[in-house]
Amino acid sequence: MPTLGYDHYQQLHSFEARSVASTLAPNSTQRITLYVIAAYALFILVAWNLWGLRHIIYPFKLLTVAFHEFSHAIVGKLTGAKIESITLDPNEGGLTKMRGGIQACTLPAGYLGSSLIGALLIFAGFDTVASKVASIVLALMLLITLWWARNWLTRIVVVIAIGIMVALWFIDHGSPLRFYVLFNGVMSCLYSVWDIVDDLVFRKVNESDASQFAKLCPIIPSRVWGVIWLIISIIFMLGGILAGLAAFKDSTSEQSAASQSQFLTSLFSDQMTDCFVSGIAVLAGTIEFIPT
Repeated sequence: MPTLGYDHYQQLHSFEARSVASTLAPNSTQRITLYVIAAYALFILVAWNLWGLRHIIYPFKLLTVAFHEFSHAIVGKLTGAKIESITLDPNEGGLTKMRGGIQACTLPAGYLGSSLIGALLIFAGFDTVASKVASIVLALMLLITLWWARNWLTRIVVVIAIGIMVALWFIDHGSPLRFYVLFNGVMSCLYSVWDIVDDLVFRKVNESDASQFAKLCPIIPSRVWGVIWLIISIIFMLGGILAGLAAFKDSTSEQSAASQSQFLTSLFSDQMTDCFVSGIAVLAGTIEFIPT
């Protein structure tokens, strides 16, 4: 039987390297998406603490906090917890109350879950049809959050977010929706990264998720857990970008044509409208339970 010599191995390795490089090499449409991601990231970082611009990104910060709390809640539910409430705070905080569940799973779920959601939104943001699919999944997630919500701010943020997605759906066959999904993805990833750095690397927050997690595993300090979660969050974000480059090679015109499919338009539009109507119904039907 012939053996694979060193030269053949080198040729195979070189071919595989070229194949990976060509797969990840951005085309003109993808380069625009990368520029948009960079512009979003720069804008968010600049606007983070500037008084005027800070108010522009404030609603998106609250939406990211909702992703964080949803991640706590859904992992809690999967590990047998009873979810009592999700609340967002005007000061960009959040709280998920639950009974039961596995803390070793639910505590890291907030940071890592919102980072993963952000990475998936960035991935979907490379393609218009994928963004439509992502917006439906996102709307369903927000409806679940709305069901567990127990204050006005949480409910308003969720309903407005779904409403914006529904409105963008019908503009130019959903092309603007792609950039809305992409912005939320970048915001979610950056918010998670900065939240971890701010709370656990630069200063110690006793009530942080990592501090509580360190009590379950006292061998490793909370700041070390924070660094571990930080690295994972960055990997998620980079993974979302690389996966988007590998998966979505269609040009802008090809994406537009695909998004105009009568079947997809009819199917997805009906589902998005149903999500928004359901959100309004849940909001109206639970007003009496809002604490005063």
